[in-house]
Amino acid sequence: MKLNELGFANASAAITAVVYVVCSLAVALFPQASKAVGQSWFHGMDISLIWTGSPRGNFFLGFITAVIGMWLTGWAFAWLYNRFAKK
Repeated sequence: MKLNELGFANASAAITAVVYVVCSLAVALFPQASKAVGQSWFHGMDISLIWTGSPRGNFFLGFITAVIGMWLTGWAFAWLYNRFAKK
């Protein structure tokens, strides 16, 4: 089965965009729960010194770079998958 690189990249970027917005809303609406989840993802490391509790003005920079980065990752994943699948 061949993966369509462009389609896979677009789907990856779209999912990342949705997850990024939902995550930002969760941080804004439920800051303590979001902090607890984030801290659990870092194996209990204390993130209180860097925790702001609300999304900052860098939302758009983070959004754009996350979506572009995931588009590139999705494209590369599909391309590499297709190369390995030929063997």
